[in-house]
Amino acid sequence: MATVEVKSEIAGKVWKIETKSGDTLEEEDPILILESMKMEIPVCAPADCKLVEILVAEEESVAEGQIVAIVEEV
Repeated sequence: MATVEVKSEIAGKVWKIETKSGDTLEEEDPILILESMKMEIPVCAPADCKLVEILVAEEESVAEGQIVAIVEEV
């Protein structure tokens, strides 16, 4: 199975983590929610997958293109 790095599409702050390691996700399920300029932007699963690891914490600032999670395609 292939592992995939999930990246932030924008700079912002991690507002809420919606999942935990080991969770099975369907394509477009939210992994976490970023806050940027008072807007909530979900970072979603790129495909049906299993969440291997979340690399950020709530309240942490992230840069555009930063890897925020690793998933394993199923």
